Amino acid sequence: MTTEIKQTRDRIIEVAAELLAASASGQISTREVCEGAGVRPPTLYHHFGDKDGLLQAVVSDGFERYLARKRSLGTTGDLANDFRRGWDMHVEFGVTNPALYHVMYGQPGKGRSTPAAETAHADLVAMMRELDDAGRLRLPAEVAAGVVEAAAVGATFQLIRTGGTADDPVCALVRDTVAEAVIAPARTYTTSPTTPQLRQAAARLSAQLPHGPVATLRASETALLHEWLAELAD
Repeated sequence: MTTEIKQTRDRIIEVAAELLAASASGQISTREVCEGAGVRPPTLYHHFGDKDGLLQAVVSDGFERYLARKRSLGTTGDLANDFRRGWDMHVEFGVTNPALYHVMYGQPGKGRSTPAAETAHADLVAMMRELDDAGRLRLPAEVAAGVVEAAAVGATFQLIRTGGTADDPVCALVRDTVAEAVIAPARTYTTSPTTPQLRQAAARLSAQLPHGPVATLRASETALLHEWLAELAD
C-alpha cells in the first residue's frame, strides 16, 4: 500500500469516527463520509467494500487507540490498584467517545471480530491470570474477565445514557463492588508454622470431602474449603 493510498484510507476512517462522535443516533451515511473525506463513493467502496466494512475498520482503529491508552497507564506494582485504574480508563474512554464506544461494544458481532478487539480482551484475561497467580482471584480467569467486562461495559453505557461523567460515584461503587467480588485481599502470613499434625488433619478432611455439593455450603464455599485444605496440607 503506497503512502498516498494509506493516507486516503486513514482519512476516511478518521472522518467516519468524527461523524460517529458527532452523531446523536450513532448512525452515519457513506455520503457524509465521502463528502467529509473529499473522496468519491467508489474510493470508499474500494477500501472497505461497504458501510459495514467501514464500520469494522473504525472499530479496529478504536480498539487500537483504546489499547494504546490503556497500555500507557503502565503498572504500579499493586494489582488491585492497576485493576481500578484500568476500569476508570475504560469508562473514561467510553464517555469521551460515546458513538465510537457504541460501535465497539454495542453492536452484536462487530466488537469482537477484529484482532485489536481480541487483544483488548486477551489483555484483560492476562490481568486476571496475574491476579490468580498471586493467589488473589476468586473466580477462574476467563469467568472473572467476563464478569469485569460485562460490568464495565454496562456501567459505561449507563453513564452515556444519562450523560454522566467518568468520576460518577455510582460507577465507582460498581467498580469497587466488582473488585471485591473478583479480587481477594492480599494474604498476610504469620510466623506460626504449620505443624505436621495440622497438615495431616487437613489432608484427611480433604480426602473425606465429596467433590460435589456439601450440605449447608454453597458451591463457591465448597470450592474455597477444598482450596484452603489443599494449602494447609501442602
